Amino acid sequence: MEVPGSSKKMIATQEEMVEAKVPIAYRDQCAHLLIPLNKCRQAELYFPWKCQDERHTYEKCAYELVMERMLQMQKIREREAQLKAQSQNPIPLIPKTANA
Repeated sequence: MEVPGSSKKMIATQEEMVEAKVPIAYRDQCAHLLIPLNKCRQAELYFPWKCQDERHTYEKCAYELVMERMLQMQKIREREAQLKAQSQNPIPLIPKTANA
């Protein structure tokens, strides 16, 4: 499944995410990495020194998504600033008189 505005594809399907009980807030393009991470966490009793490889790959994916969104937002803001600068008519400091 293709997500508009993102370079990453959705790999995990809705059925897989529902089956794995992935919270709705975490159902993004990195959900396919979160599913095995959560399985590993449950198998290892949530010990912080376990599942480090899975956690690192998931956090890297999430970081890349955030950075991609920030870059998109920066481009949108720059485009809006350009449009605002083009459409803004400067107010004359000295008013024009009728016969001048």
